[in-house]
Amino acid sequence: MAPPSNVDGTISFSALNLDVLHNHILSRLDGPTLAALACTSSELNALSAHDKLWQQICTSTWPSANHPLVTAAVSTFPFGHRSLFSDSYPLLLHLHSCNDLDRPFPTTTELISAVDIYYKNVPIFSKVQATETVTAWFLSSPFRVDLVGPEKSLPTWIRQVGEKDSWLKQLEENVTLSWILIDPKQKRAMNMSSRRAVSVQRHWLTGEVQVKFASILAGDGGKGSERECVQCEMVVTCGGKEGGEVHVRDVSMGMEDMEGKALSGKESLVKNVDDGFCFPLILFVSIQISRENYDDDDSV
Repeated sequence: MAPPSNVDGTISFSALNLDVLHNHILSRLDGPTLAALACTSSELNALSAHDKLWQQICTSTWPSANHPLVTAAVSTFPFGHRSLFSDSYPLLLHLHSCNDLDRPFPTTTELISAVDIYYKNVPIFSKVQATETVTAWFLSSPFRVDLVGPEKSLPTWIRQVGEKDSWLKQLEENVTLSWILIDPKQKRAMNMSSRRAVSVQRHWLTGEVQVKFASILAGDGGKGSERECVQCEMVVTCGGKEGGEVHVRDVSMGMEDMEGKALSGKESLVKNVDDGFCFPLILFVSIQISRENYDDDDSV
């Protein structure tokens, strides 16, 4: 039997079987499309709010979102995986600054890094790691997150082919990065990556290739100071022999001020009250950095 139709002959969503809606229509949509559909009516908004739909979208977009640390943190978010997607896709814009290091510290106790690296939009690396933010070592040391140990090397299915310059160009055009920082205490997340590389270069000593991603963040200093803005830089270091497998040797995140000085953990946890949040400074994504911010001699 055909579903009942409206006076004009059209069929409303409410007339369709819920299993058909969820399993054959809504589940086939990507995140932006599902979000747009939810804005069209209260009925579709309610149908699009199911966490299972958004969990499927998040895990297909970011394989790291399937990690137990991430799922546990996201389960406490106001709208679950829909909140994670809203916070982390696309890159966010934040132009406010933080002006006082003497303000009380945020209640953040740890940050979870959910990192995914892609080659031609196919995942080649996923890693989730928690970083404590309350220890004396973290607060006094330069802020840095390392996801691959110094003695480890993770193989990928990519093969290093072509001459030197063409191979670097392939990496620049095809390697993308998502680095989501999750604050379980604040129940928020943000994607720190510029997604596409801002520079690709070969290390002068080791010969390893460094693929750099970066974002410019609002700093805690006044206008014209060295910390008016700060840079969050993520580096993917790759190695391997010509014609052989490409190995991921290192994946790291660090922060610097406008003069290139590394920021400590304490300096990266400045409170911002303008927005009513006690977020760490490193969760304030602002302007995606452009290739012009790098010296032409150092980039490919």
